[in-house]
Amino acid sequence: MTDEEKKEYCWNHAQIVEGYDKDSIRKDACGAWIFKAHYGMRDSVFGWEVDHVFPVILGGDDFTRNLRAMQWKNNVSKGDDYPEYMSAIQSEGNKNIEKEASYTVNDSLQQELREYYNK
Repeated sequence: MTDEEKKEYCWNHAQIVEGYDKDSIRKDACGAWIFKAHYGMRDSVFGWEVDHVFPVILGGDDFTRNLRAMQWKNNVSKGDDYPEYMSAIQSEGNKNIEKEASYTVNDSLQQELREYYNK
C-alpha cells in the first residue's frame, strides 16, 4: 500500500460527524477534529497523521485494520503505547482544545490484531 493509499484508507475510516462535510472534516479515534487538507501539518490544530494502532516497534505493520487517522498531537501522545494510551487533544464544540484523556483500544479490534499478529 502506498503512502497515499494509507492516507485515503485512514481518512475514509475516520469518524464522520453529522452536519459537517465528510469530504473535508472528520474526527479521530479520540474525538479530536481533523481536516483532510491538513494531513501531515504539525503546525495546525486540525493536522493529522496515520497511526498504527498496534505500534510498529511492537511488530505492527500496514495491515489496514491497524491503520487509522489521528490528530498529530494525539499520535505523539499515544506513541508506542498499546492497548492503553493517552490523548492530548479533545474537541469542545467545533474547536480542538488541549485536554488529556485515557483510551483503550476496543476489545474486538484487540482480538483481531492479536489473531493477525499471532500475539
